[in-house]
Amino acid sequence: MIPIRMIALDLDDTLLRSDLSISYRTRNAIKRAQAAGIVVVLASGRIPSAMERITRVLGMSRQPGYLIGNHGTIIQESHTGTIIYEIRLVPEIALIAFDLADAEGFPVQLYENNLMYVSRPNEFAKYDHKLTGLRQVVAENFRDMVAAGCSKLLIPGDPMILAPLESLLRTYVGEELSLFTSKPYFLEILPPQTDKGTALARIAERQGISQEMVLAIGDSMSDEGMIRWAGLGVAMVNGDERLKRLATAVSERSNDDDGVADIIDQYVLQQRR
Repeated sequence: MIPIRMIALDLDDTLLRSDLSISYRTRNAIKRAQAAGIVVVLASGRIPSAMERITRVLGMSRQPGYLIGNHGTIIQESHTGTIIYEIRLVPEIALIAFDLADAEGFPVQLYENNLMYVSRPNEFAKYDHKLTGLRQVVAENFRDMVAAGCSKLLIPGDPMILAPLESLLRTYVGEELSLFTSKPYFLEILPPQTDKGTALARIAERQGISQEMVLAIGDSMSDEGMIRWAGLGVAMVNGDERLKRLATAVSERSNDDDGVADIIDQYVLQQRR
């Protein structure tokens, strides 16, 4: 078996337990992998500043590693804070997406300067705040902010009514954007051909690590890109059934029961022993 040299970890419902903590066993498994020379990458829909607590817990603020933020629009070194890659939405296309969502009565969110800006108050923004810790600001000039440029847009809403909106967006701007749901109630809008997989490929190339030596672990369709790209893509047993069908393997335990620690033990640490 080809040895693993890089591990990419999704956060919510993968690395993090339901209470947003990381168990001692999982922290220990990651730190043992780091000590063995494995490069650790955290891949999330959050902006990098919203991952700082996690990087401190895992020692990544002192240990070389990477953060993939906004599902792939930004890549940052965990130990230096240096941004090595960033891409933003084309303002004209982002405005079309915003206007369509706004006309249908949906709130829209964007993330800048460690803040979460919303076009109108909504119940889902409170949950987003719980996940990311970012303060919510209702922006009166939200459309102007979109026109000025942003890394991504997020449209929260009931999954039953988000689906028709996603179809509408695909009809009008689907070829000029990446569209997917992260949580069932979060519709993400990114630049085209942007996802965690393309970002992970950039990091691997930078590190001189081949695709076959990369392990990616995730739970939702926002992780599809990196699960498909990695030499070994593992889906969490508590994850989306569609992701589990395309993954190389599925964990035996959930995110609340040290599933990530099991995977690292099985595919990384045992192989090295």
